[in-house]
Amino acid sequence: MKKRMFLLYVLLSIVMLFGCASEGADYLDEKELEDNLIEDRADKSTDVNPNEEQQIPVNSELPADIKTFDAEVVSVVDGDTIKVKINGKVESVRFLLVDTPETNHPRLGEQPFGQEAKAFTKKMLEGKTVQLEKDVSERDKYGRLLYYVYVDGKSVQEELLRNGLARVAYVYVPNTKYVDRYYEIQKEAQKKGIGIWSIENYAQEDGFHKEVIEEHVGNNEKTNNQPNLNTSGDCNIKGNISSNGEKIYHMPGQQFYDVTKIDLSKGERYFCSREEAEQAGFRPSQR
Repeated sequence: MKKRMFLLYVLLSIVMLFGCASEGADYLDEKELEDNLIEDRADKSTDVNPNEEQQIPVNSELPADIKTFDAEVVSVVDGDTIKVKINGKVESVRFLLVDTPETNHPRLGEQPFGQEAKAFTKKMLEGKTVQLEKDVSERDKYGRLLYYVYVDGKSVQEELLRNGLARVAYVYVPNTKYVDRYYEIQKEAQKKGIGIWSIENYAQEDGFHKEVIEEHVGNNEKTNNQPNLNTSGDCNIKGNISSNGEKIYHMPGQQFYDVTKIDLSKGERYFCSREEAEQAGFRPSQR
């Protein structure tokens, strides 16, 4: 009897032992599965979906609200004119609201700073794809397309004005979208006296006047040999008359003194004092 009870006790102990082990194994498997699931979710949260569209930074120099289309630059004609290919057709594009000096005009010929403006535009645009923006009217009387031109996120018109290689011009309604901004940029170039603004009265409202610029700055005075011209002593103030008839006198050391030439036949002369020049109707040069 005691033996039978002992065997029954041993058998019951074995059953209980295996039952606990099985329960512990099931618990561990479930915990491990839960941990693996958490790790898997963490991994997925840091993954980048290669098929998801990525955000591309917008170029801060090009306004986001303007509507443009691309065109391939075929050639640079002048500082303010290019040829582009649009839908397989080559078209001439004239930059809106700006004017650069000519390089090969049938009537005006080549004007000072014309080659510099052309070289600047060529460096910016040659072989590139530009973005063109229309204002209201699309063509001028010569059949050229009228556009605002951008490249690499920059306005070509603004860069020409900023570097003193163009003036604001041909401002005709309704194509006046950026005219106020252009005038502000032009004022800065004028203050700096760079490019076309480095020679007083060269760039005017009616165009460029190359007659106010002598071809060679280092040339001798045209009237050096004239007996009535006094360039010695204190009488060295240059009284110049511009192409539009404005009388301006230049003091030694001023920006335009050396390049100003005196032509007695035009009524220009030297003065011995500021008072003498102003009494003759000449105003002082601003630079």
